[in-house]
Amino acid sequence: MAQNKFLSKLIKGHTINREYSWLEFNDRVLDQAMDLTNPLLERCKFLSIFKSNLDEFTMVRLGSLENQRLSAPDETENKTGLTADEQIEAILSIYPRLYKRADHTFNFLRSDLYNKGLSILKSDELSQKQKTKCLEHFSEYILPRINPLVLDQKHPMIRFQNLRTYMVLLLERNGRQMFGVIALSPNVERIYRIDGGKKIHIILSEELLYLFGHLAFPGYSVKEKALIRITRNADFEASMEEADVEYNFDFSKLIKMKIEERTNLSPVRIEINCASEEIKNYIAKQVGIRKNRIFECKSCFDYKFLFKIGQYFTPDVLKSLQYRPFKPQMDPHLKNVNLLNYIEKKDIFLSYPYDSMDTLITLLEQAGEDPYVTNIKITIYRLMDHSRIANALLRAAEKGKDVTAVMELCARFDEENNLYYANQLRDAGCTVFYGLGDYKVHSKIISITREKDGKVSYITHIGTGNYNEGTSKQYTDLNIITSNREIGEDGVAFFRNLAILNLDGEYKRLLVAPSGLKKGLIAEIDREIEKGENGLIMAKMNSLTDRDMIEKLVEASQKGVKIYLCVRGICCLLPGVKGSTENISVISIVGRFLEHSRIYSFGSGKDERLYIGSADLMTRNISKRVEIAAPVLDRTVHRKIKSLLTLILSDTVKGRRLNSDGSYSKIETLSSPIDSQEECLKNNNCYS
Repeated sequence: MAQNKFLSKLIKGHTINREYSWLEFNDRVLDQAMDLTNPLLERCKFLSIFKSNLDEFTMVRLGSLENQRLSAPDETENKTGLTADEQIEAILSIYPRLYKRADHTFNFLRSDLYNKGLSILKSDELSQKQKTKCLEHFSEYILPRINPLVLDQKHPMIRFQNLRTYMVLLLERNGRQMFGVIALSPNVERIYRIDGGKKIHIILSEELLYLFGHLAFPGYSVKEKALIRITRNADFEASMEEADVEYNFDFSKLIKMKIEERTNLSPVRIEINCASEEIKNYIAKQVGIRKNRIFECKSCFDYKFLFKIGQYFTPDVLKSLQYRPFKPQMDPHLKNVNLLNYIEKKDIFLSYPYDSMDTLITLLEQAGEDPYVTNIKITIYRLMDHSRIANALLRAAEKGKDVTAVMELCARFDEENNLYYANQLRDAGCTVFYGLGDYKVHSKIISITREKDGKVSYITHIGTGNYNEGTSKQYTDLNIITSNREIGEDGVAFFRNLAILNLDGEYKRLLVAPSGLKKGLIAEIDREIEKGENGLIMAKMNSLTDRDMIEKLVEASQKGVKIYLCVRGICCLLPGVKGSTENISVISIVGRFLEHSRIYSFGSGKDERLYIGSADLMTRNISKRVEIAAPVLDRTVHRKIKSLLTLILSDTVKGRRLNSDGSYSKIETLSSPIDSQEECLKNNNCYS
């Protein structure tokens, strides 16, 4: 993807730069927008996701590198030895190609939408009649909502808000040149439908601003004009030391301040819709940004509006333009039963989005009503708005249960929502705290304690994804609910250790980061290394970046251990490199659902050890966060997860194979094509 002069720097031996690998992942997302096997409106959504991903990457990852460039300019990353500045330059060299691909993809989709009866017009494509109607709309609806400003000594440069669209104009009056700026109000409806004609014609509000924005400057002539959007650094760190006397030692107050500061962080990118050098130079100087951080974006700054265009199609047409609808299933054996009693006899396995989250919510609701339940403890990283999980916890507290919630306030872009629920739970009488020191709590665990006839028992939920009803229908995640006593005792000990700030707790069954997870996984790999060519490792994760884990997998490969990995996003390990990773195969799946589950399998047959957990093999996860991986002890559940892992690694439709040069390619096969997600939908009877 990158220019040749950078490729040699971004790949070194059997490792690849993390940021480059992520950009390759996002490129695979964009591929889905051009994949004709996907319905048209779903392809439109993939384009929108691609651009939203790139925006977040720019704010967070590029922002983080900018911070490092200033604070530790000589520090190098441990895959390819590049400094932050070298990584930034490499990333920036890739961006122009991504913008061209996005523009090309949007035009391709526009053509397909036109053939289906929907015309998305640009400002220079309007007929005179359409232009007249658009002018009326602009004058009546948009013009009163904008605040034009001429920039001079008494009107200095405004502060551009993050990811907001502006129009900048080079103006002239009485022989004097100056610049004007208009902010497009976020209250303006993004899509305007133009009446008339057999087809449905729509145009975006920013196109109307570009066409008619000069009307806000009567008496001036327009020499040049451009739409721009500025992206600001959104990466911030919040340490316990900062929550000092100024914030009354309250970490939540510190986080609230950090959220407010985020909108004022330094700019890291400018997008512009034309090649006006004078406007580029002016904005770059005023904002204080290098010109190599300005990128031409000829189509749209974002494509979120594509999620709404289904409203313009009739139900019959719409049906053919979207994925076939599905409904997550609830095991009929679990309906209208006391789940707490059921789990004491048999483990429950849930695979989202094919299985419904209603089972877990029902469990919490029943726990709140159960006379034998004394305690409910939960870790929360991301919750849905109007969360049923939170409501179940609130009702349990009202019923007199001892509810403890470990709320992670540093879940990026969910900080405000988590602050809200933390206050709600605390006001209801729940015990709420924010984790352990400077370690994010990313674990997914619920611990329920029951006391019956003088005996204490435990029900424990371990998951790979958030307690979020929305994402449970969009992400693939695994869940085990068990009454295993050793896991239950570990769960109670885990929450006790968080409460007393103990990172070094000992556990019988659970692998807990930052002290035990990495050590436990390396021990499992070592067991396979001892088997040599009879060793087997199969795993699925979102990202693989940790250097120690990479080198341990390389060691296993060199000893003949067969290693099969599914890594959806970042993979800093290159397979197939002679002398080091010849026994490693890596695929990535980008499909209808976001692949999010983490599965780690070691050995085969009766000797196989299988784990699910919240952690990817990233240094931040296994060394700098509180994470949990749990062994799969129930044989029936073990068999289901192993079957699922095998299916995923066999995907030849949405799977892409990582090559030794860092590129990805379609998987060629003579067998019948396998779409693992589609197979799961069918096998779970999710289609109505």
